[in-house]
Amino acid sequence: MENTAINETNIEVKDTTKKSSIMEWVKFILMLALVVIVIRNSIGFTKISGLSMFPTFQDGDFILEEKISKYFSSPETGDVVIINKPEQGYKIIKRVIALGGDTVMIKDGTVFVNDQPLPEIMTSGQSSDMEATKVPADHIFVIGDNRTPGESIDSRDPSVGPIPHSDIDGYVLFSLIPFKSIPKPIEIE
Repeated sequence: MENTAINETNIEVKDTTKKSSIMEWVKFILMLALVVIVIRNSIGFTKISGLSMFPTFQDGDFILEEKISKYFSSPETGDVVIINKPEQGYKIIKRVIALGGDTVMIKDGTVFVNDQPLPEIMTSGQSSDMEATKVPADHIFVIGDNRTPGESIDSRDPSVGPIPHSDIDGYVLFSLIPFKSIPKPIEIE
Protein backbone atom coordinates (compact mmCIF):
# COMPACT_ATOMS: atom_id res chain seq x y z
CA MET A 1 0.00 0.00 0.00
CA GLU A 2 2.84 2.37 0.69
CA ASN A 3 4.11 1.95 -2.88
CA THR A 4 0.73 2.89 -4.28
CA ALA A 5 0.64 6.10 -2.24
CA ILE A 6 4.14 7.02 -3.41
CA ASN A 7 3.21 6.44 -7.07
CA GLU A 8 0.09 8.59 -6.79
CA THR A 9 2.19 11.40 -5.29
CA ASN A 10 4.74 11.12 -8.13
CA ILE A 11 1.96 11.35 -10.72
CA GLU A 12 0.59 14.52 -9.08
CA VAL A 13 4.06 16.09 -9.04
CA LYS A 14 4.55 15.26 -12.75
CA ASP A 15 1.16 16.78 -13.65
CA THR A 16 1.93 19.93 -11.64
CA THR A 17 5.36 20.26 -13.30
CA LYS A 18 3.82 19.78 -16.75
CA LYS A 19 1.16 22.43 -16.04
CA SER A 20 3.81 24.82 -14.70
CA SER A 21 5.95 24.27 -17.81
CA ILE A 22 3.00 24.96 -20.12
CA MET A 23 2.14 28.13 -18.17
CA GLU A 24 5.75 29.33 -18.49
CA TRP A 25 5.61 28.83 -22.28
CA VAL A 26 2.27 30.66 -22.49
CA LYS A 27 3.73 33.59 -20.49
CA PHE A 28 6.83 33.63 -22.72
CA ILE A 29 4.75 33.67 -25.93
CA LEU A 30 2.50 36.44 -24.58
CA MET A 31 5.50 38.55 -23.56
CA LEU A 32 7.12 37.99 -26.95
CA ALA A 33 3.91 39.04 -28.71
CA LEU A 34 3.72 42.17 -26.54
CA VAL A 35 7.33 43.09 -27.36
CA VAL A 36 6.68 42.62 -31.10
CA ILE A 37 3.53 44.79 -30.94
CA VAL A 38 5.35 47.56 -29.03
CA ILE A 39 8.33 47.55 -31.39
CA ARG A 40 6.15 47.43 -34.50
CA ASN A 41 4.12 50.41 -33.30
CA SER A 42 7.08 52.48 -32.09
CA ILE A 43 9.67 52.13 -34.88
CA GLY A 44 9.66 51.13 -38.50
CA PHE A 45 12.01 50.61 -41.40
CA THR A 46 11.16 51.96 -44.83
CA LYS A 47 12.83 51.71 -48.21
CA ILE A 48 12.78 54.93 -50.23
CA SER A 49 11.23 54.51 -53.66
CA GLY A 50 11.76 57.37 -56.10
CA LEU A 51 13.55 60.69 -56.06
CA SER A 52 10.96 63.00 -54.47
CA MET A 53 13.24 63.60 -51.44
CA PHE A 54 16.49 63.94 -53.42
CA PRO A 55 19.14 65.04 -52.39
CA THR A 56 18.26 64.16 -48.76
CA PHE A 57 17.39 60.58 -49.71
CA GLN A 58 18.19 58.52 -52.79
CA ASP A 59 16.07 55.81 -54.39
CA GLY A 60 16.77 52.60 -52.44
CA ASP A 61 17.88 54.20 -49.14
CA PHE A 62 16.61 52.48 -45.97
CA ILE A 63 15.37 54.84 -43.25
CA LEU A 64 14.41 54.47 -39.59
CA GLU A 65 10.98 55.79 -38.61
CA GLU A 66 9.91 56.71 -35.08
CA LYS A 67 6.14 56.49 -34.44
CA ILE A 68 5.69 57.41 -30.76
CA SER A 69 6.16 61.20 -30.93
CA LYS A 70 3.02 61.67 -33.00
CA TYR A 71 0.98 60.86 -29.87
CA PHE A 72 2.77 63.36 -27.60
CA SER A 73 3.87 66.29 -29.75
CA SER A 74 2.96 68.24 -32.86
CA PRO A 75 5.05 68.29 -36.03
CA GLU A 76 7.51 71.12 -36.46
CA THR A 77 8.74 72.95 -39.52
CA GLY A 78 11.62 71.01 -41.06
CA ASP A 79 10.55 67.58 -39.78
CA VAL A 80 10.63 64.78 -42.31
CA VAL A 81 7.43 62.78 -41.90
CA ILE A 82 5.94 59.59 -43.27
CA ILE A 83 2.32 60.08 -44.26
CA ASN A 84 -0.38 57.44 -44.72
CA LYS A 85 -2.14 57.85 -48.06
CA PRO A 86 -4.38 54.76 -48.23
CA GLU A 87 -6.22 56.07 -51.31
CA GLN A 88 -2.88 55.95 -53.16
CA GLY A 89 -1.98 52.54 -51.74
CA TYR A 90 1.34 53.62 -50.24
CA LYS A 91 2.98 56.03 -47.80
CA ILE A 92 4.76 59.23 -48.80
CA ILE A 93 7.84 60.79 -47.20
CA LYS A 94 7.99 64.59 -47.20
CA ARG A 95 9.39 67.60 -45.34
CA VAL A 96 7.06 69.81 -43.26
CA ILE A 97 7.40 73.42 -44.43
CA ALA A 98 4.33 75.01 -42.83
CA LEU A 99 1.98 74.42 -39.90
CA GLY A 100 -1.70 75.16 -39.25
CA GLY A 101 -2.41 78.89 -39.64
CA ASP A 102 0.62 79.50 -41.90
CA THR A 103 0.26 80.77 -45.48
CA VAL A 104 2.34 79.13 -48.21
CA MET A 105 3.04 80.60 -51.64
CA ILE A 106 5.56 79.85 -54.40
CA LYS A 107 6.67 82.72 -56.60
CA ASP A 108 9.44 82.57 -59.22
CA GLY A 109 10.50 79.18 -57.81
CA THR A 110 10.94 80.51 -54.26
CA VAL A 111 8.79 79.08 -51.47
CA PHE A 112 7.37 81.68 -49.08
CA VAL A 113 5.85 80.89 -45.69
CA ASN A 114 4.00 83.83 -44.11
CA ASP A 115 5.55 86.14 -46.73
CA GLN A 116 9.09 85.07 -45.71
CA PRO A 117 11.31 83.13 -48.16
CA LEU A 118 11.88 79.60 -46.93
CA PRO A 119 15.54 78.94 -46.08
CA GLU A 120 16.25 75.95 -48.32
CA ILE A 121 18.92 73.66 -46.89
CA MET A 122 18.61 70.44 -48.88
CA THR A 123 16.66 70.87 -52.09
CA SER A 124 17.00 70.10 -55.76
CA GLY A 125 15.25 71.76 -58.70
CA GLN A 126 12.93 74.72 -58.81
CA SER A 127 9.23 74.57 -58.01
CA SER A 128 6.42 75.89 -60.20
CA ASP A 129 4.57 78.92 -58.91
CA MET A 130 1.60 78.37 -56.57
CA GLU A 131 -1.07 80.74 -55.31
CA ALA A 132 -1.12 81.55 -51.59
CA THR A 133 -2.69 78.75 -49.54
CA LYS A 134 -3.60 78.97 -45.85
CA VAL A 135 -2.91 75.76 -43.93
CA PRO A 136 -5.91 74.71 -41.81
CA ALA A 137 -5.55 74.15 -38.06
CA ASP A 138 -4.23 70.67 -37.15
CA HIS A 139 -2.77 70.27 -40.65
CA ILE A 140 0.71 70.52 -42.14
CA PHE A 141 1.95 71.56 -45.57
CA VAL A 142 4.59 69.17 -46.93
CA ILE A 143 6.88 69.29 -49.94
CA GLY A 144 9.47 66.85 -51.24
CA ASP A 145 13.05 68.12 -51.21
CA ASN A 146 13.13 67.58 -54.98
CA ARG A 147 11.22 70.68 -56.09
CA THR A 148 11.35 69.85 -59.80
CA PRO A 149 7.76 69.83 -61.17
CA GLY A 150 6.40 66.29 -61.42
CA GLU A 151 9.02 64.70 -59.14
CA SER A 152 7.04 64.84 -55.88
CA ILE A 153 3.42 64.23 -54.99
CA ASP A 154 2.93 66.59 -52.05
CA SER A 155 0.78 69.41 -50.66
CA ARG A 156 1.35 71.53 -53.81
CA ASP A 157 -0.89 69.04 -55.64
CA PRO A 158 -4.60 69.87 -55.09
CA SER A 159 -5.36 66.13 -54.85
CA VAL A 160 -3.10 65.96 -51.75
CA GLY A 161 -3.28 69.46 -50.22
CA PRO A 162 -2.55 70.12 -46.56
CA ILE A 163 -2.18 66.93 -44.51
CA PRO A 164 -4.15 66.38 -41.27
CA HIS A 165 -2.01 65.45 -38.26
CA SER A 166 -3.94 62.16 -38.02
CA ASP A 167 -2.40 61.04 -41.36
CA ILE A 168 1.16 61.22 -39.97
CA ASP A 169 2.51 57.69 -39.55
CA GLY A 170 5.81 58.77 -38.00
CA TYR A 171 8.97 60.84 -38.16
CA VAL A 172 12.14 59.91 -40.04
CA LEU A 173 15.09 59.74 -37.64
CA PHE A 174 17.92 58.99 -40.07
CA SER A 175 19.00 56.91 -43.02
CA LEU A 176 20.28 53.45 -42.09
CA ILE A 177 21.67 52.47 -45.49
CA PRO A 178 23.64 54.50 -46.28
CA PHE A 179 24.03 55.71 -42.70
CA LYS A 180 23.53 59.48 -42.53
CA SER A 181 21.63 62.01 -40.49
CA ILE A 182 18.90 64.29 -41.76
CA PRO A 183 19.68 68.01 -42.00
CA LYS A 184 18.45 69.96 -38.98
CA PRO A 185 14.95 71.47 -39.09
CA ILE A 186 14.44 74.59 -41.15
CA GLU A 187 14.13 77.74 -39.10
CA ILE A 188 12.03 80.55 -40.50
CA GLU A 189 13.01 83.93 -39.10
